[in-house]
Amino acid sequence: MKIGVVVFPGSNCDEDMVYVLKAKMRQQVVKLWHKDHDLQGCDLIILPGGFSYGDYLRSGAIARFSPIMKEVVEFANKGGYVFGVCNGFQILCEAGLLPGALLHNPDHQFLCSNVFVRAEHQNSLLTSMIASDKVLKIPIAHGQGNYYADSDTIKSMNENEQILFRYCDESGNVNPSSNPNGSLNNIAGICNEAKNVFGMMPHPERAADKELGNTDGKIIFESLLAGVQV
Repeated sequence: MKIGVVVFPGSNCDEDMVYVLKAKMRQQVVKLWHKDHDLQGCDLIILPGGFSYGDYLRSGAIARFSPIMKEVVEFANKGGYVFGVCNGFQILCEAGLLPGALLHNPDHQFLCSNVFVRAEHQNSLLTSMIASDKVLKIPIAHGQGNYYADSDTIKSMNENEQILFRYCDESGNVNPSSNPNGSLNNIAGICNEAKNVFGMMPHPERAADKELGNTDGKIIFESLLAGVQV
């Protein structure tokens, strides 16, 4: 499989993502510069975390207009697989590839800590290998991770199984105290209706190497890669 990792000015998790995909998942990986117009025949496109364009305006609002996003949108609309993490998730929402928006955390503070999430179901590539009772410890690092969508959109997302991950406590309980950033319904990760575009705020690439003392995020990559058709 050939995977493209898009690099924007301000990306700071691109090397982490490339390392995990190459060294841990044994995949062919290329870095795609934001000014390019060529996805180089990749089977999967990943938008990594960071602070694209310094997070001016809203996070992801400027990166959404980077030249390569035209190709990413066309690729996704044709059924291609796209995965955005943190700032990548924000960019996908700004580009209209995912519903909703990521707002400022309620206290307007940057959060950097480990959190717990659980998969809502196994009916997506991103969650297909994650048992319903499995709680994952994954780091977050964001100032605008407060997921919001209007009530009709949330209702539709629930019905279509587009909500993939929710913040929970260590025992898997979803409640206000386990919500780190005010996200509506504790939402930590979603997909589009066609289930080929995925976004999540926690960083699985920062929890996929035993040298870091945490490999909980690795199963997310295993799930995704197992389902991508090449």
